[in-house]
Amino acid sequence: MKVSSVGSQSIVLGGGCFWCLEAVYQMVDGVEVIVSGYAGGHLDNPTYEQVMLGSTGHAEVVKVQFDPSIITLEVVLEIFWGLHDPTTSNRQGHDVGSQYRSIILYSNEEHRRLAEASKEEVAKLWPEPIVTEIVPLERFFEAESYHQNYFRSHPEQGYCQVVINPKLIKLRQHFAPLLRKAT
Repeated sequence: MKVSSVGSQSIVLGGGCFWCLEAVYQMVDGVEVIVSGYAGGHLDNPTYEQVMLGSTGHAEVVKVQFDPSIITLEVVLEIFWGLHDPTTSNRQGHDVGSQYRSIILYSNEEHRRLAEASKEEVAKLWPEPIVTEIVPLERFFEAESYHQNYFRSHPEQGYCQVVINPKLIKLRQHFAPLLRKAT
């Protein structure tokens, strides 16, 4: 895991399976660290199996740590809105349950304000109401190690091919200037 810079900021986002968001943000320039995890619920130290039951209140999320001198929170959120459906309650595609809900968990008032403003802007683009929750981050629980860096570790896996790859194609088409340069 890359060490963050001194001026970095972070926000926690949920938009379906955390593997999708992790794979997307790993490609974005200025994003320093991505950690898959669980947040927004009531159970301390939840396991994947507990979260999948849907009774913990937690969503699958990613903590996106970024360098605001390279990428702003507004752009981080623009990518978030552009790569999932914020109008479906408790589901993204075939992933169904409250653990797959659209959610933004903020840690300061400025991030709350920017998240609310971005939600208002994106609402103008959707014919259905936006159901994304915007709530304070109380606790973030890191997911098990086998969930970290999932797409890069398992690009041939069926879910990666069918669900994640189309999101990465969309990212390349719509956000190409924001992507890391090949090294």
